[in-house]
Amino acid sequence: MSGEYGIAYFDENGFVRKVCSRCGSRFWTRDPERDTCGDAPCDTYTFIGAPLFREHSAEELREKFLSFFESRNHKRLSRYPVVARWRDDIYLNIASIANFQPLITSGSVPPPANPLVISQPCIRLEDLESIGKSGRHLTMFEMMGHHAFNKRGGDEIYWKNETVQYCDEFLKQLGVPPTSVTYKEAPWVGGGNAGPCLEVIVGGLELATLVFMDLEAVYEKGEISIDGQWYRKMETYIVDTGYGLERFVWASKGTPTVYDAIFPEVIDELLSSIGLEHPMQSYGNELIEIARLCGVMKRKELEKKFQSRLGDFFRRIMAPMETVYAIADHTRCLAFMLADGVVPSNAKEGYLARLVIRRTLRMLNSLQCEMPVEELVALHIKLMHDSFPELEDSVDRINEILALERSRYRDTLSKGERIVKQMLKKEKELSVDTLIDLYDTHGIPPEFVKEVASSAGNIEVDVPEDFYSLVAKLHGAEEQHHAPEPELARLHDRIRAIPKTARLYYEEPFSKDFDATVLDCFDNFIVLDRTLFYPEGGGQPADTGILGNNLKVVAVRDVDGVILHEIEGDTSGISPGMHVRGSIDSRRRIAHMRHHSATHIVIWAARKVLGGHIWQAGAQKGELRSRLDITHFKRITDDERRKIELLANEMVMRNEDIKATFMERNEAERRYGFQIYQGGVPPGKELRIVEIGNCEDVQACAGTHCTKTGEVGPIKLLRTERIQDGIERLWFSAGEAAVRAIQTRDALIKKSASVLRIPEERLPASVERFFDEWKQLRKENERLRAEIAGLRVEQLRMRAMDMRGVKVISEVVADATMKDLMRMASQLSDEGFVTLLISGMTGNVVCSVPASAPAVVNAAEVVTNVTSVLGGRGGGTARSARGGGNRLDKVEAAKEAGLKTIASRLA
Repeated sequence: MSGEYGIAYFDENGFVRKVCSRCGSRFWTRDPERDTCGDAPCDTYTFIGAPLFREHSAEELREKFLSFFESRNHKRLSRYPVVARWRDDIYLNIASIANFQPLITSGSVPPPANPLVISQPCIRLEDLESIGKSGRHLTMFEMMGHHAFNKRGGDEIYWKNETVQYCDEFLKQLGVPPTSVTYKEAPWVGGGNAGPCLEVIVGGLELATLVFMDLEAVYEKGEISIDGQWYRKMETYIVDTGYGLERFVWASKGTPTVYDAIFPEVIDELLSSIGLEHPMQSYGNELIEIARLCGVMKRKELEKKFQSRLGDFFRRIMAPMETVYAIADHTRCLAFMLADGVVPSNAKEGYLARLVIRRTLRMLNSLQCEMPVEELVALHIKLMHDSFPELEDSVDRINEILALERSRYRDTLSKGERIVKQMLKKEKELSVDTLIDLYDTHGIPPEFVKEVASSAGNIEVDVPEDFYSLVAKLHGAEEQHHAPEPELARLHDRIRAIPKTARLYYEEPFSKDFDATVLDCFDNFIVLDRTLFYPEGGGQPADTGILGNNLKVVAVRDVDGVILHEIEGDTSGISPGMHVRGSIDSRRRIAHMRHHSATHIVIWAARKVLGGHIWQAGAQKGELRSRLDITHFKRITDDERRKIELLANEMVMRNEDIKATFMERNEAERRYGFQIYQGGVPPGKELRIVEIGNCEDVQACAGTHCTKTGEVGPIKLLRTERIQDGIERLWFSAGEAAVRAIQTRDALIKKSASVLRIPEERLPASVERFFDEWKQLRKENERLRAEIAGLRVEQLRMRAMDMRGVKVISEVVADATMKDLMRMASQLSDEGFVTLLISGMTGNVVCSVPASAPAVVNAAEVVTNVTSVLGGRGGGTARSARGGGNRLDKVEAAKEAGLKTIASRLA
């Protein structure tokens, strides 16, 4: 890529190209005496204690940047959310260019403006362990970027020369000395694209990157290889710049760390709550000296260098200070994550939010800080009011989420101690994979595992420094499958020359019959020029029906716009050019239409009742009922369910319009926002937008819909359930199916009242009374069973046998429950009996071995042998085990097998 950096602006403005004497990188500078690239670790942070230009706040600098490019004909865009709703390959927004990948960068979709400028909040969790320690790393940062999208063979907006010129002029406007700036050459790779890049460095700090994106990744041999990945030239070539807002502010203030420059108020609040002072108050000069060297020296080197002067300064002063920095950073990140709709969970972006929350809680605990995490998040939101007023709308919800997460974290640690101790009985060494599994499966942090292991028996647990970064990388993006399945690839090849099918189901959603011409017939697939048959997609099943002379259509699929009708039976009589008549199952179609429109209505109602964070996590429409999965941080209450149902039916009764229109993607995003991607992210420059009422609910949706909400009919919410942490499932029926569901429930109530011989309106009170009486009877029953068990214990003692000095009881108890067996076995074990009991009524088995018995007798082994005879299984420990089987005719043989096992061990 060396020839990629021949930029006229450098030649015309006194720059010289040099090679860094320390790292060997090439760079451009106006300073003829400079022999290093300016980047850390080749140069120190000279700006600390000596700011590069006049002090700016984040608000001032952001506005200066945006205005600079607006005055140069760039369109200013508002920020995108930090959760990447418009993409299905990443969860969080990691860069301003991520707003436009992959559809715009590939040229498939035009940009929303060209050229454009934006200041985009971004989140990256790959360097979690460096937060607070490096002085420069942040989880959430603003990437100010200007972008130009050029297409080969078209008019060029601007390219390398103008990009460097803009950067140079902006730095001059800020007051940065021209000779202090270096432009370091470095190839850039990200998001499936690549290109040459210039890193803009001043005072040892990289302030910006200027990327000239003109390559795309390919999965065969391409034109250029970078780090083992092949790339080829794109049809587009794009200016992708990233100016770090926080770094510019830091450079203007010259504080020891970027954290002190961006959120000093939060740092002061934290220090006050734990009774510490900022090191600048007592160690100002030393701290500036250390901070300047942070980019060129590792931590241990710094500690060694300052040992004689400062003693244990790093452990005593800097370690807690770095934790304070990290907490202040993480809570700002959470303000954006939670306000933009991320719900903590065990999957996707919710997993990453919970990771940050629990890391913050752990660090607060380590400082013995009583300040609630939600107060720190709220303080950030208050301080950012002028820049991001929209965050304030979510404060109440954020407070509730964080209070719940704190409670859940405490529960996790309580349960986690038992889990870790149990694991340490089997394993004396825990690998990194085991630590990750404990964190992923149970939420147990590795530091807690280390504490438990140490207290349980001085077992050493080696926790990698980059543990949380490893975990974040594992959960940072959707798994991508680049190569299509062989069957799909074959279909693509077969239909490549066939024109796209006309979709009559959009134009005539209530029609049943249609005429069409056969374009192709192969492998029991028929392709028509036009069709009423809806292909499966978006959670809506395909239509079924008849084609031609009673050919049954059992499945329909869409392959690149060509609709394939899968036929059950012989298609030998069908050939291209034939005219056929099709007929869909209209009852099935209408049921699906009602349920699909009802899905949109229900999620709108859920958002109104539960909050703006509600996001569709999945849906499946059926004829009799449908389900909708939504993100939510707690269980939906009965009252909330009733409110959602009522609101949904009010929408139905208002008989609002349901309009479906095709719209250019950028226009749809501009007009309606990213809520349109509730049901997924469809490809292409044009989207089918389904709007209910006056923008009550708007989604990009390819499904069939009613034309009025009144056509949906009644909506009945059948039940809600939690399918995983952070995901609630709503089951509902619509239209005729809802009426049938209501009738079924009414019949159930009527029958229950009839059985009890009471009026229906008295059913709840009567059931409650019967339930209370039943509980009392159960208690009495338990008391009597305990008495009977006591009498049985006396009988069992009398039947005990002696085996080599060990008292052994092995009996079949005719009508005992598992609870009875366990109660008796426990009592006999306490008295020193090896006990094997089998229920003749249930086939349950219990074995208990007292501590006084020889270690060779193993309860788990006995139960395993006994239950194998009963056709079942069991398990437990050497002292206590249980199980069961259903071969009640074998209980005597099973008892003998147990006795034989005990006898053989004692022998």
